[in-house]
Amino acid sequence: MKHYLVIDLEMCRVHKLYKQTYTYKQEIIQIGAALLNEQLEVVDKYSSYVKPRYGDVDQFIKKLTNITRKDLSDAAYLEDVLVGFTEWIPEGEVTAVSWSMSDYTQFVNEFESKGIVPHEKIQNLLENWVDCQVQFSEKMKRSDKNYSLEEALIATDVCTEGRAHDGLVDAYNTALLFAKMQTEDELKLNRYYDKIHRKQEDEEEHLTFNLGDLLKGFVVSDDNSTDQG
Repeated sequence: MKHYLVIDLEMCRVHKLYKQTYTYKQEIIQIGAALLNEQLEVVDKYSSYVKPRYGDVDQFIKKLTNITRKDLSDAAYLEDVLVGFTEWIPEGEVTAVSWSMSDYTQFVNEFESKGIVPHEKIQNLLENWVDCQVQFSEKMKRSDKNYSLEEALIATDVCTEGRAHDGLVDAYNTALLFAKMQTEDELKLNRYYDKIHRKQEDEEEHLTFNLGDLLKGFVVSDDNSTDQG
């Protein structure tokens, strides 16, 4: 049976003192995930804190994620958390999904930096990863814009649960949005958001028409000769 595994990572910042040991600016402190079955129904959830080796939960991260140093004091390091996470992932065909590819990149960076050899299930996820943010932009016919998850959820009237920037909450809400995107050929938008969106499209079309009209008949001469009269 095919499954979709929606992943959301929360990270803390790494102090520059460790830049010789750990070359990246962030480190994972939470793995959140929601599992969808072939019918795009959420059938299970996963969440685990991860103890950082080089990063720290400063006031900014604490305020953003609501994760404290105390929450992480008894947590396991990434390589140990991955053992339980791997056991939780079902057998068979599993496609990873996330909002943007930053979580994919974070996994790859930490595995490389910490010498972690990912289990076959994790490696399979890395090889079968879908960027939900890109799909949403394409559905909105705005491939030039990167929507935030919060804006996308509001735009599509997805009934969200919990506090943003919690790994499990964001994974679950992304899963609901992903399911909606797969089942609707044309996204049904919040009527107020849709009105604004259509107005923006009309304004862009009007601007394009005016520019085209302005440049119509404009001829650039390649004659560089000077009239001596």
